[in-house]
Amino acid sequence: MSPLDLFAQGCVIPAHPLALTEGRRLDERRQLALGRYYADAGAGGIAVGVHTTQFPIHDNGMLRPVLEIALDAVRGAKRPMVMVAGVQGDVAQAVAEAEQAARLGYHMVLLRPAPGSDDEMIARARAVGAVLPVIGFYLQPAVGGRVLSRDFWQRFAALDSVVGIKIAPFDRYRTLDVLHGVARSGRYDRIALYTGNDNLIISDLLASYALETPAGPVELRFVGGLLGQFAVWTKTAVELLASVKTAVAGDDIALRKLLRLDPQLTDANAAVFDVANGFAGCIAGINEVLARQGLLGGRWCLDAHEDLSPGQAEEISRVIADYPQLTDDAFVAENLDRWLA
Repeated sequence: MSPLDLFAQGCVIPAHPLALTEGRRLDERRQLALGRYYADAGAGGIAVGVHTTQFPIHDNGMLRPVLEIALDAVRGAKRPMVMVAGVQGDVAQAVAEAEQAARLGYHMVLLRPAPGSDDEMIARARAVGAVLPVIGFYLQPAVGGRVLSRDFWQRFAALDSVVGIKIAPFDRYRTLDVLHGVARSGRYDRIALYTGNDNLIISDLLASYALETPAGPVELRFVGGLLGQFAVWTKTAVELLASVKTAVAGDDIALRKLLRLDPQLTDANAAVFDVANGFAGCIAGINEVLARQGLLGGRWCLDAHEDLSPGQAEEISRVIADYPQLTDDAFVAENLDRWLA
């Protein structure tokens, strides 16, 4: 199966974090270990240079080495993996970053929203799509996104180069805006929908969206997740998506189990993503979980002022204790030395 086919079928794609030393330099050994972890955990791909990787790497010289290390990490995988490069900036920067990703061997790009009119954003997506297939990105405003209309998503999904959309506004109404836009685009059957709504992962994956369009009824589903939450406890995330597919196929026992897990995963995500403080500690929270497992040397972020919020560490400890079924600590402990070697 080709990476593009795997992406269309649906898989778990962790948003790759950034491994730093205490001096806030790239920790290449642990960056490589993270990629090996995701590959061995069964992830279908990795998204690199995205929000969880910390957007400043696009401007501080770290982007290329981080992209290269992720490729090295999955080179020995015995199955295809979808390699997604985050790109951002104006047309010139976004195209240049897409060209770099293509030269390195990435399969597609995740296009971060940019300032400007809808027309300008569509033109930018078209230019980037001439280089590599494009995944759209509805990023929540709390972490740098912007509100986008149904009309925008209809026009965006109509572009021939668009192969998927990561829907992550953390808002049910805005999620529906994307779905309605895709349904009306004329290309809904060629767009893979990935949830980025870390607050409602299981709900998104289980739901069927029956939508009316001028051309007739359309049914849409999310096929997978491209998530910061999937950057931690990834082996469990892979098992979760497999259970979703079983439930959607009609297994009531799997469905009931997932419905019990849904609020538990949302509760865990609230701690990791620091919902209580407006997501201020979301990247540090992801890094904290990985540091506790030994995959990262610490939770350091590029910005020295970016850290866990007061009480967040305790909340992370609580959800780990309350929901051990969501973690994959034993799997990590068993393989950590090999990944770090």
